[in-house]
This record gives sequence, structure tokens and C-alpha cells, in this order.
Amino acid sequence: MKTHQERMAKKKEVIDKRIAQATEERGVLILLKGNGKGKSSSAFGTMARCVGHGKKAAVIQFVKGRTETGEYKLFRDHELIDWNVMGHGFTWETQDKTQDIEAAKKAWALAEQYLKDDSYEMLVFDELSYMFKYKYLPLEPVIEALQSRPKNQNVMITGRVMPEGLEEIADTISSIRDERHAFRLGVKAQAGIEF
Repeated sequence: MKTHQERMAKKKEVIDKRIAQATEERGVLILLKGNGKGKSSSAFGTMARCVGHGKKAAVIQFVKGRTETGEYKLFRDHELIDWNVMGHGFTWETQDKTQDIEAAKKAWALAEQYLKDDSYEMLVFDELSYMFKYKYLPLEPVIEALQSRPKNQNVMITGRVMPEGLEEIADTISSIRDERHAFRLGVKAQAGIEF
């Protein structure tokens, strides 16, 4: 039977080989999807890591807009982050499709500007995937803009369901599964946890 040290030495050899093979330097497209809680939180945590290294970031929130979230309150005045709350709230709250489509177009116009600006190392497009689910934005121009962005720019997109076209061009896709949620147990949404 191998000792712990022998197993770890073998594991280190495998990992070191993988690290040596990863030689390409460029930005990545990350999709955070699924019905579970934590997609936006994960994106903002990664953004915090980015700005912690002194790199510039921007956030566009395509849906949220009616409530000041904890992350907005924390990051809104950060000198390296441009934070844009562009939505009017969830569709079941707004119940105004025309207004929601106009908000989506306005948010996407700003996103296109960021996708052309190489001074931004990280872009977070929070809940962008809903714009395709509800047909507020066409997918093809978004794919084209993402593929034409500056070489070292990273983009994270959140939302429950991602269109196939985005998944085809993504570098990393993480699915967050919902096994249980306190809300379904009757626990009220609370500041600092849900928003």
C-alpha cells in the first residue's frame, strides 16, 4: 500500500504536468447557471478577487433594479468598479414587457461599450441570460461582441438557463444545483443572504 507521501507526490506530478501544458494567456468567458442559489455571489466574489489585484471591473445588472443589494452597497463607490443597475426588477414584478425590453437594450448598449474597452479586465453581466429567455435581446450580436472583445478581457454571465450559443463559446461553465432553499421552507428572504 502506498503511503500518503507517495500518493501526494504522484498527484503533484499529474497536476504539475497540467499546469505546464496551460500556456495560453487570454481572457475567459465564464457562465454561471443553474437553479441553485449563488450564481451572482460567485461572480461578484471573482470580481472582488480581480479588483484585489488592482484590475478594473464593471458590472451590469440586467434584471435587478428595485432594491439596493448588499453587493451594490459595498462596491458602488469602489474606484476600480463601474456598477450599473439597469433593470427594473423581475418580470413578474414589472409586468411591463415594453419597459423591460427597452431596459435590456439600454443595458446591452452599455455592455457593448465595455466589451470594446481593454482597460476593463473583468465584466460581470448579471442575469444577462434572462434577456434571451424572454426574447428581449437577440443572441447573435451578443455572441459576436463577446468573441470580438479585447484579448485579455474576462466576462462572467449569470442566469438560470444559458442559450446553447453562449455555451458553445464559453471557456468555463459552472452549474449551481438547487437541492434545498430556505424560502421553500417558509423562511423569509433576508438582507445579506438573498440581497
